[in-house]
Amino acid sequence: MQRLYFYLSILILASFLVGCAPQAAAQPEKVKALENPTPTELSEKPLLTDSPTAEVVPHDSSASCPVTVSQDPTFVPPEPYSPTSPFPDEFWYGSNSLWTLLPTSGRWAGLPYDDQGYGQKVFWWREGYVWTEEPEPQITVTSERLDGPATSFKVSGGTNAYANDIGSAMLTGVNFSTAGCWKITGQYKDAELSFVVWIAP
Repeated sequence: MQRLYFYLSILILASFLVGCAPQAAAQPEKVKALENPTPTELSEKPLLTDSPTAEVVPHDSSASCPVTVSQDPTFVPPEPYSPTSPFPDEFWYGSNSLWTLLPTSGRWAGLPYDDQGYGQKVFWWREGYVWTEEPEPQITVTSERLDGPATSFKVSGGTNAYANDIGSAMLTGVNFSTAGCWKITGQYKDAELSFVVWIAP
């Protein structure tokens, strides 16, 4: 009799175990994946954010911006101007009709920034220009951003400038609304001069 109860107990226990096994096997694959996700599975899930996409401006201009380099042969302004730039790391660029000074790096970095944007003073020269005779030269400056949209570009009217190292010059103040790759064009009388420079944030 005891042996019969023993066999019955074993049969009941075996039936119970067999009944539980299909439930474990029937567990959905998605549930299993969520219990122990792999790094690959986690990286494939999209990240949700309410933040607007901000414009990313690279700090290195060499990869995307065709900055203006020194002419070959190098431009030498007429007398009485210095044949070489009066400032280190800059070079004369243009022609006798209109020229300027540009950075050898192709970058204007560390410019003052305010609600108008990045500010810069741009000097322009022309053979025969005398600062005392034309204190407010009729020079116009325009710009175009080459690597993306830009909201605005502001420029002050031309004024005169003079110093022993730069001689008689025209001066304009410009403001770039954003950093990036910019083409600047100056027009004075019958002359026009364009160059490309990188505005570094």
